[in-house]
Amino acid sequence: MNHPIVKIHVRDLGVMTAELYPEKAPKTVENFLKLVKSDFYSGLIFHRVIAGFMIQGGGYTADFADRETGSIKGEFRANGFMDNDVKHTRGVLSMARTSDPDSASSQFFVMHANAPHLDSQYAAFGMLTDGFDVLDAIAAAKTGRYGYFSDVPRTPIVIDKMELVEE
Repeated sequence: MNHPIVKIHVRDLGVMTAELYPEKAPKTVENFLKLVKSDFYSGLIFHRVIAGFMIQGGGYTADFADRETGSIKGEFRANGFMDNDVKHTRGVLSMARTSDPDSASSQFFVMHANAPHLDSQYAAFGMLTDGFDVLDAIAAAKTGRYGYFSDVPRTPIVIDKMELVEE
């Protein structure tokens, strides 16, 4: 099976390249690629950054205007989706969600370190193949509170664009 390849261009920091796994999370990958192709992520930020854990983005502009889409079914084992056995190791992409297992929409996170407690609880759907230096630079950002958000980078970390380079 061909794995789609996506490049995440992060302003002033560089590019992270990710391979996506449609055989593990088909609807999740389909939704993510639809958003990438529609230029949805351009101008959005990584709004939650926790070094030694993960970086999260894909739902807010730099002034914290909400930008989400409709939700999709959570494709992870605890939600009855047994095909997804991707572990939450460093570099894995996974879908953010609320306590509702079927609330994932546009927000995703990239693991900065292994987090086995997330395995089978969130829809992991890809893995970085390049750009770990960019991941580390984002994780090193100074963070603080912004409204009810915690772990927000003090200087916005902006996704300039995402592009599908191989389908």
